[in-house]
Amino acid sequence: QVQLVESGGGLVQAGGSLRLSCAGSGRTFSWYTMGWFRQAPGKEREFVAAIAWSSGSAYYADSVKGRFTISRDNAKNTVFLHMNSLKPEDTAIYYCAAKASITALTTPTSYDFWGQGTQVTVSS
Repeated sequence: QVQLVESGGGLVQAGGSLRLSCAGSGRTFSWYTMGWFRQAPGKEREFVAAIAWSSGSAYYADSVKGRFTISRDNAKNTVFLHMNSLKPEDTAIYYCAAKASITALTTPTSYDFWGQGTQVTVSS
C-alpha cells in the first residue's frame, strides 16, 4: 500500500505562486509515474501534470504549460508542483496520484493511489 499526503495549498492572489508537495510512504517508491490532478466544484477531475519517476520526463496540460512545473526528490519520495502566474480558474482541490506505468497519464482512473487533496484558491 502507498500513502500520499499533499500539502502547500492555500489562498493566493491572481498572479501569485504556490508550491504543492506530495510525500509518499508505505513501500519502496518505485512507481513509474506521479501525477497531479485538480477538481473544481461541479467539474470533473482533470489532469494537470505528471512526471516519470525514473527518467524525470514531465508532461503538462495545455492550460498550465509554461506556468506550472512538476519536479521530484527521489531521496525524499516527494513530488512537487510549482505553480506560478496563478489565475482564478486554477482554483480547485489539487490531488496527487501514483501509478505503475507511463501510459494513460491524463486518465484519473488509471492511477492506483491518491492523496486526500489540498485546496488552492486564487482570488481575482
